[in-house]
Formats: sequence, C-alpha cells, structure tokens
Amino acid sequence: MDRQRSFSFKPKRLLVFSFTICSSILFIILFSIWVIKLTPSETHLQFNTSSLLTVQTLTGFNGNSSVSGVKGSILINTQFRKTENASGFSAISVIGGLPIKNSESQVVEDEDEEKEDSDFTENSPPMVDIVHGISSDKIEEENVSAISFKRVGIPSGETIVEEKNQETGFEKALVSSIERVEEKRTRDCDLTRGRWVYDESYPLYTNASCPFIDEGFNCEGNGRPDKAYTKLRWQPRDCDIPRFNATKMLELIRGKRLVFVGDSINRNQWESMLCMLMGAIKDPKKVYETHGRRITKEKGNYSFRFVDYRCTVEYYVTHFLVHEGKARVGQKRVQTLRIDSIDRGSSRWKGADILVFNTAHWWSHYKTKAGFLIVLTFGADIRINYYQEGGQVHPRLDVSTAFRKALTTWASWVDKHINPSKTQVFFRSSAPSHFRGGHWNSGGHCKEATSPLPETSSTFVSEKSTIVEEAIKQMKTPVTVLNITGLSECRIDGHPSVYGRRQGKPYSSGIQDCSHWCLPGVPDSWNEILYAHLQSKRGLTGFRLVNR
Repeated sequence: MDRQRSFSFKPKRLLVFSFTICSSILFIILFSIWVIKLTPSETHLQFNTSSLLTVQTLTGFNGNSSVSGVKGSILINTQFRKTENASGFSAISVIGGLPIKNSESQVVEDEDEEKEDSDFTENSPPMVDIVHGISSDKIEEENVSAISFKRVGIPSGETIVEEKNQETGFEKALVSSIERVEEKRTRDCDLTRGRWVYDESYPLYTNASCPFIDEGFNCEGNGRPDKAYTKLRWQPRDCDIPRFNATKMLELIRGKRLVFVGDSINRNQWESMLCMLMGAIKDPKKVYETHGRRITKEKGNYSFRFVDYRCTVEYYVTHFLVHEGKARVGQKRVQTLRIDSIDRGSSRWKGADILVFNTAHWWSHYKTKAGFLIVLTFGADIRINYYQEGGQVHPRLDVSTAFRKALTTWASWVDKHINPSKTQVFFRSSAPSHFRGGHWNSGGHCKEATSPLPETSSTFVSEKSTIVEEAIKQMKTPVTVLNITGLSECRIDGHPSVYGRRQGKPYSSGIQDCSHWCLPGVPDSWNEILYAHLQSKRGLTGFRLVNR
C-alpha cells in the first residue's frame, strides 16, 4: 500500500513570498508618483546652457523678505533688493534645484497698463506671456492673495517660461509677499527730495478740455504766452510716482465722497483734481455741480457729482479751519478768530470717505482781516485783539502760537468725529508764495519767472509744516501728510502773476498773484502724490524704486 504524501506548512517561505509581492507593489506606486511629480503635464520649460529660471515682478524697495515651503523637495525663496538697472524693478529668483541668477530685465504689468503708461515701456525687452510654472505644488501662506502676473520682460539669452493662465500656489505666495512690503514702500519713499523734469507727454489736460478752471487760475486763457511751465513733472530722487490714471482714480472713489477742506490754495488743488478726472469722462453732462453754480472765487462750497461712478468731489472753504467771529473789545465789536473752536462748516465734512485738509495761506497773508498787525524786529507777527479763546480776546499773541493752538483744535475735532475705519485723512502742507521786491499789495512780483528755481530749494521746510506734523503725531487718528512745500518752493514760474483775473477783470495795476497756481500746473503734481498714496493704501503698486 502506497504511503500518502504529506503537505507541510512552511511559514518562512510564505513570509518571503508576501514580502516580495508587497515590496514590488510599493515600488511601482512610489515610482509612478515620482514620475508624475517630475513631469507636470501643463508645464513647458526651455532652458539655456546655464539652466536659469528667473521671474521678475514690479517690486523695487529695499529690504529682504522670504517665503519658503518644502513639499516635493521644492524650495521657493523670494528676495527683494534694488536692481542695478535704471528701470527701477527688482528681481525675484525662484530656487528649485536650479542655479540662480538675478536678471536686470524690466517688467511691464499688462497690455492695458502699457497703453496707459507709455513711459514704462520705452526701453522694455520683448514681452513674453507667462503662465503658471508649478501647478502641482502649493505654498501654504497666511492671507494669500489671488492676484496673478500676466506678463514679464525677459532679455534675449535668458530663460523663457510658458504656462497656462491659471492660479497657482507659487503665484499667490509671490504676490502676497509683494503686497506685504507695499506699506513699507510708501514710508521709505521720500517724495520731497527730487527735481522737476521736462515731460513732453504733459500736461494731463488743457484749459480747453476742462470747463472747471476758474478765471483766476486760467493763465493760458488769460494770455500767458509761454507753455513750458505746464510740461514739468516732479521726479523724486529714489522712486517714481505713478502717472495719474483718471479711470483708476474714479474707481478708487466709486460711491464715495472726496472732500477738500481749506483755503483758496486747496480750491486750487480741488479744481486740478476735477480737471484730471475729466480725462476719463466722455460725456461732460454726466459731471455736474449739485447746486448748479459756476465756479468762482466768490462762492465757497461746491460738490461735483460723477454720475457713472456715483461719487462726489467736493470743496468747502475755511481759511483757518477754526471759527471766524466777532467779539466786543471795550466799546467796539471787532473781528476775532476763535482758535479753540472748529469752523462752523465742519458738519459738512463729516461722512466723507477721503478728506484733504489744509491751512496756512491766511495765517501769514497781509490781506488777512486781522485788525492791527505788528511785525517785531526779530520777525514775529503779533496780532492785537484778534485771537480769542473762550470769552478772552488776547491783547497780543504771535501767529505761530495761535497756529499751533488752532491745529490742536482741529486735531481734537478729527479724533472725536472721524471714523478712521471709514475715512482716510490727509493734510497738505503749506504751499509757498514767491513775491519778489514786496508783498502782494506793495509791488511784489514774479512775472519774469519762466523756469523753476534750482533743485537745492526742494529741501525747504516751513515752520507751519513743522507745526502741522507735530500736531498730527499727537493724534490717535491716522493722518497722512502730503508734504508739497519743498517741491513747490522751486516753482516760482507756476503762479498766475499778471495772468490772473477776478470777475472778468485783470488785477489792479501793480498787483500780481504769486500765491495761487496756474492750471494746468503745479497742483497736478500734488494730486499725483495723493493718487499714489490712495493706490498704496489699496494694496496697489504705488511707488517704484529707481536707480539714480
């Protein structure tokens, strides 16, 4: 009888067999994942012999900032630093296992920006559409913004990157880093140091294209023969101011109130803003004065509405920001200035979304209706029976002290009545007068000036500007100072002089206007600075560093 064959269980063989199968499966899975990651289906790269990958952006301010994330062995490092070229754009290098080299190519934002801002593109390299490079990996970054770059300039011989137009984690992290330095860029850019340069593309409007220039500022309409004063643009030493874009400005103030409050110099700036905004309006009938009045020096309050944008651009006159009144001194009632009480028109300023204040012109102007004025030998102005606090009329008080008290009153009103989460507050510094050989009523003149003063005058800072900044530092409400004093000090050629009129008549013989400004002219640059600040506060590119 045959012996039955026995089957024995051998655990070691089964273990080896199982391990071999599992290892093979795991190897195939890992190999497949590696191949997929190594070969993104949507990315096409062309490298030159140096294997360089360079991406550039519109940043330009000094400082270092980095965003890094490790996922799939990819490291991304963004570095912000000043370039060596004159374009003012810094390079951002992408490190992903490739050799890195900083590029000096210039960047242009997009086709629309190219058309609107021709000076950006003058010496630009060929433009290449850039679409997204690392589609499968994302950088985890707090508060990442979903803004994408569309075009980048790449010089010949450098890397060309082509991708499809879609959002990526890399782009989000990159743009987020740029936006986080925008606030610092605004602070670091000193707009007060620079020079006036000739720019053939200026002015931004003409007296023929703008119906809002009143006769006092319409120098060309009043017969001024030279035009060079309209073609000068303020160029800061360390950065560029973006060219004013009327459409973008109207979008910034869509549904809002932009309000100018101050003396006739602020009205000068307000009229300039109206004219600059008209560049985006095809139908002038869609811009109208809500009270139906023509702009003249005799009326103090105006509100112009831009229908399509549901916004208003307003002006309210107040010579001193504080209340002008009368008080009894002895047997007479005299005009006084209540330096402890805000102007009665202040209720109209409330609720504005953007407020631009100023005062200075009438604090040192000899046509001020301030009673008797004494000018002491050491230069201090003393007003007799003019400044009032409470029920007390000061027998004598110097102008600087009164101005400081009035600014404190204004600052207290702003802190009490303005909501900083709704309203952006600006204070424009004093604009200089340029009377030579006398005052406004004693033969002072500026007629002969047809070109700016030397650049060294741009460092001028007035005492009143210093007082304003000291008052603002004590406030809890954020206030941005538009410091235009120094740059305007250069522009002795920008005043109406004998080419100003009032009520259809030229000024009296021997009187020239060397305080106000021709339009188009110097106030346009003030508004370009305001526009740049508003862009910066919205997180848009406001200033670009340039290499000088």
